[in-house]
Amino acid sequence: MKKAKYLFPQDYMADPSAHVFEGKIYIYPSHDWESGVTENDNGDHFNMKDYHVFSLDEIDGTIVGHGVVLSTETIPWAGRQLWDNDVAFKDGKYYLYFSLKDQNDIFRLGVAISDRPYGPFVAEENPIKGSYSIDPCVFEENGEYYIYFGGIWGGQLQRYRNNKALESATYPANDEPALCGKVAKLRGDMLEFAEEPRDVVILDENGKPITQGDTDRRFFEASWLHKYNGKYYFSYSTGDTHYICYAIGDNPYGPFTYKGVILTPVVGWTTHHSIIEYKGKWYLFHHDSVPSDGRTWLRSMKVVELEYNPDGTIKTIEGMDK
Repeated sequence: MKKAKYLFPQDYMADPSAHVFEGKIYIYPSHDWESGVTENDNGDHFNMKDYHVFSLDEIDGTIVGHGVVLSTETIPWAGRQLWDNDVAFKDGKYYLYFSLKDQNDIFRLGVAISDRPYGPFVAEENPIKGSYSIDPCVFEENGEYYIYFGGIWGGQLQRYRNNKALESATYPANDEPALCGKVAKLRGDMLEFAEEPRDVVILDENGKPITQGDTDRRFFEASWLHKYNGKYYFSYSTGDTHYICYAIGDNPYGPFTYKGVILTPVVGWTTHHSIIEYKGKWYLFHHDSVPSDGRTWLRSMKVVELEYNPDGTIKTIEGMDK
């Protein structure tokens, strides 16, 4: 197994969403910084306030930084904490989908637009109607765009059922089906949901939904979808157990059957990723906290080649590869 490469260790960039646009790789991370906020399980210390964009012509080539492309100061509805984001391309425009707390400290999903993959991006006046929680990922097929999102704990997914806010946050019992990530088709203008978000159901080997107590396999955050050999691979983080896992389905809505671990735990509290194909090879982009030496778990983005077995399963990558 090849060793992972740090992409930009001189600053703390996390949650890298990678895409191939205009023949090169563009990476859209979140931006950790020394905010001075006390560390807690809601991630308040990751008080991110802007996004940067990076590009690569070759995996082993020189990374190019394109600077700040969006910040809380330029988002009309902003409260605080710009978390994970993703970008989609349609009809000559690039759409950046982002997670941000509004002025009531509730996470919403927003969208910003640019004519170029490296920005800058201009945010819409309001968040996406009916959106909530964090970690957007957009998948395109045959001109249709699907947005995946959701994250528990600090990501606030536990505050909702059937797309409605609860009076108080609750979790299922350990033997009940786990909270699910969400998916919705986007409207033609890419600015709103075209439908009510649906559950992304992950099944075990017996066809039963993964339970909330199965913390090594249940969904926590960090949705990603890619397609390989006609199958749809939904990958995600298990959060507090620190795995990147994946499940396979026959369509973008699922259900998806759990298949295994893509990435074992890394140094640091969170784990978050994206997967792309580039020049005939597949790559896993992720992060760890090695360069920051554990200081408030400031994170740095990495890339490593991802390989498939003949049966379509993914070879597990070891996260602790200092």
